[in-house]
Amino acid sequence: MPAPIVINIPTEADLPRAAKEFLRAIGERRVVALHGAMGAGKTTFVRAVCNALQISDTVNSPTFAIVNEYGGEDGATRVCHFDCYRLKNLQEAEDIGVEDYLYSGDLCLIEWPDLILPLLPDDAVQAEIAETEGGARRLSIRL
Repeated sequence: MPAPIVINIPTEADLPRAAKEFLRAIGERRVVALHGAMGAGKTTFVRAVCNALQISDTVNSPTFAIVNEYGGEDGATRVCHFDCYRLKNLQEAEDIGVEDYLYSGDLCLIEWPDLILPLLPDDAVQAEIAETEGGARRLSIRL
C-alpha cells in the first residue's frame, strides 16, 4: 500500500491552500471517507473544499439531516456532505438512499463513515484529519 499523502494545515488561514491540494490529490475520485475525532475539523475542512469549488450554498454539518446537498454557482458542481454519526445500522443508510448519492458522480464527502464503509465504491478515498501540536491539523489521504 502506498504511503499516504499528507497535507499540513498549520492555521485556519491555510485551509484554502489545503483544500486545493486535497482536490488535486483526489483527482477524479468522487467519494471520500473523512475520518477524525470529534472536533478535529471535518466540517470546517468540508466547508473549505466547498469554497474551493465555488459552492454558493451555506455549508453546515448535516448531523440531523444525514446528508446535505450543495450546489455550485455554475449549476453543474454538486457536493453531497454526509454525517453518518447518527445512523444506527447499514439498513438505515440503505433506506435513505445513500448508494444513490455514492454512485451519482457528485463529490461525496462523508464524516463518520465507518458504518457505511461496505457501501463505498472500491476507489473511495480514505482521509483522516487529526489535530496536532498547537491546534494545527494534519490531513492524511489514502488513494
